Amino acid sequence: MNNMTKITSSPAASTAEHLFNELPLSPDMLATLQQLEYLAMTPIQAASLPITLAGHDLIAQAKTGSGKTAAFALTVLTKLNPRHFAVQAMVLCPTRELADQVTQELRRLARSQGNIKILTLCGGHTMRSQITSLQHGAHVVVGTPGRIMDHLSRASLDLEALNTLVLDEADRMLDMGFYDAMSYVVKHCPRQRQTLLFSATYPDEIMRLSRQFLRNPQQVKLLEQHADSKIRQRFYEVTPEARLQAVGILLKHYQPVSTLAFCNTKQQCRDLLEVLHKQGIHALTLNGDLEQRERDQVLIQFANRSCSVLVATDVAARGLDIVQLEAVINVEITHDPEVHIHRVGRTGRADADGWALSLCSPSEMQRLSTIEKMMDLKLEWHDLSLLQHDNNSRLIPAMVTLQILGGRKDKIRPGDVLGALTGEAGYTREQVGKITVTDQSTYVAVARDIAHEAVGKLSAGKVKGKAVKVRVLSM
Repeated sequence: MNNMTKITSSPAASTAEHLFNELPLSPDMLATLQQLEYLAMTPIQAASLPITLAGHDLIAQAKTGSGKTAAFALTVLTKLNPRHFAVQAMVLCPTRELADQVTQELRRLARSQGNIKILTLCGGHTMRSQITSLQHGAHVVVGTPGRIMDHLSRASLDLEALNTLVLDEADRMLDMGFYDAMSYVVKHCPRQRQTLLFSATYPDEIMRLSRQFLRNPQQVKLLEQHADSKIRQRFYEVTPEARLQAVGILLKHYQPVSTLAFCNTKQQCRDLLEVLHKQGIHALTLNGDLEQRERDQVLIQFANRSCSVLVATDVAARGLDIVQLEAVINVEITHDPEVHIHRVGRTGRADADGWALSLCSPSEMQRLSTIEKMMDLKLEWHDLSLLQHDNNSRLIPAMVTLQILGGRKDKIRPGDVLGALTGEAGYTREQVGKITVTDQSTYVAVARDIAHEAVGKLSAGKVKGKAVKVRVLSM
């Protein structure tokens, strides 16, 4: 960690736009960025790309949704030699969802670079199929520490040609207990390499990690800012025993279409879920006890708006880039003020407004004073008892998710499902929502009032010329 250069900046610190054509990127890459409408750099890109393109190691503190994936992807792709068919770059991610997002972004940015092969190595897929893919060669691998470690122990992954290592959401990998697996993987990487570490928070463990894995890194820290006009924060004092019931009161008063409720523990998630279900509120939870398939299905239902409330801990929710999130509820005030800022920043994305509603017991007031100073915010207190709500009202989402048994491996595409529903089944485009295709299954959101009828019509008809099995995922 000697000679570390520290750069701290705020997105609101300067109104000057930094353009990609100011960087030493190839004409083909600049053309791709223009096609993708990536014109001006985000703050994390503007701060980190000059450092990484110059070959320096980097520690960057930036959250999901800040443009960090493109920040390291451009460096990875710029250094690749497409004619050398060997693994030249590797990205470690905490979860399969994040690994899939990173892979998609890399492929989008690599479209002008000829035959660049990018492989995802995560659980949920057989080792045999991944080993076969590796035998055919790859330029970049993206994966979770455990699965990458398995491949290294089997000698099915060769890292001799590796020149770039990215640790994405390093703090979350530590939270999930991946330290030993990460150490194992890094020890199998060449010593002469560039290492880029991205983390939303900067606990002591990250400092220890960087001392071990990086060489004279430069550090970039972005101070997150939220526009007052976009995110409206309100605070409510509650007693500990009334806290979970209060979440239902907030939901029934504000009636958000999509809400992420943050709990500090897995047990609190389970307790809140039970309370919300009793109140007639459609909610699902994310926690570490879920199998990958269950986790995928929860996220799909929340993303396609067939679930009103997602209850999660910070660890479970990290790495999720959720669009159109109308509200965040802090069921309990977090011990770490930076985590509060990250929670709040989930809503009010792009041009949308968002609510950030926090429940606070008397014993948590000291934590709020720290948050108030850090955010330079005057806390807006409201009385929970004055909120108008109908105890009999139920937050029922407008959409329902259908699962079709058949996915990418069956060559099914979103257009095939949309065609089946709007063609022979006779539904309008407005009655069909988001369509998500995975390897084995396809998920489609449909209007609640046609869900059971749509199952019957799809089951009786064909998708891509084949009969399919269909079920309602949940009502």
